[in-house]
Amino acid sequence: MSRNGAPNWPPAWTWMRGRKDKYPKGEVGILKAVLPSRIKPEDRFFLLISYQGSEYLGCLLFDNRTFCKHIKGVLQFCCNRPIAEIGSLDLSYTL
Repeated sequence: MSRNGAPNWPPAWTWMRGRKDKYPKGEVGILKAVLPSRIKPEDRFFLLISYQGSEYLGCLLFDNRTFCKHIKGVLQFCCNRPIAEIGSLDLSYTL
């Protein structure tokens, strides 16, 4: 998965609320929600995770809107699962 040739997984995590910011990096935390973007074009969505008592937001941006919509649907079924587990999903069927 990429945007302008740069990988977009795992996203950068931005602290939203909760305990002190732990500056998480990589495939950490538990996916709590997949949130649509209100920004046009619809080539992105947001992931809300919980990690060590705080919530963080990450954004996934895509070159292809159809692929973006598909991945958003896949991730919506992954709520309450670890990000590391989600990162190891086999998505080779999308190639």
